Amino acid sequence: MGSIGEDELDQMVKDYIESAGSSSSSFSVSSSKHSLHQSTYLSLQEVLGKRTDDEVEICAKISMYLDKNTGESPRNQKKWLVMKLRMDGYDASLCKSTWDSTCSFSQGNYEYVEVLMRDKKLNGGVPTRLIVDMDFRSQFEVARPTRAYKELIDALPSIFVGTEKKLKEIVSLLCPACRKSLKETGLHIPPWRSASYMQSKWLSTNCKKVTFSPNNELGVDQSEEKSTSTCCPFIF
Repeated sequence: MGSIGEDELDQMVKDYIESAGSSSSSFSVSSSKHSLHQSTYLSLQEVLGKRTDDEVEICAKISMYLDKNTGESPRNQKKWLVMKLRMDGYDASLCKSTWDSTCSFSQGNYEYVEVLMRDKKLNGGVPTRLIVDMDFRSQFEVARPTRAYKELIDALPSIFVGTEKKLKEIVSLLCPACRKSLKETGLHIPPWRSASYMQSKWLSTNCKKVTFSPNNELGVDQSEEKSTSTCCPFIF
């Protein structure tokens, strides 16, 4: 076996150094992605973990209603919830938000439940607006999510009860992660996955609210629409 020449030895050393540098760079990128995901996940857990007394109260009520529910269809569930809350003395409404087409995304509409919690000792007597979404987690689901994004989705509650501030914080964390997931799996990033579009579902300035006056406790079909007004004029 012949000895290795000086030029050949130099090339081997260069190849080794380049290979080591590439591996180090790859590890650095992977480590950076993991750190970013961990930061997002911990921030999300922190946001979800902060619950006001009002949020805890409404969550408990909804849980009680659902435990006693005889099988209300999803189509009527929001109306049913509004009536149950109003029967218990809460200022609850069904909100119907709409938004027009822009250069960024198409027009759309969405429905959710609003509860105004009033405490004369807090906020100068101004009601605290709670948003209730009975199908919250699914709004952020995408096809073929990465493991990191699925972990974030799994951390979300299926039923959301929270303030506008909490909702904005969740959207600001999830939407960039969603785009990252779609990009990594080679899928198109649609405009309706942007933070502005997602926020329009619950925070659109073009929002009407409807309250229902139940004739009895048995079902939504026996209720009647009571009034329609602009949703939360003191907020927008």
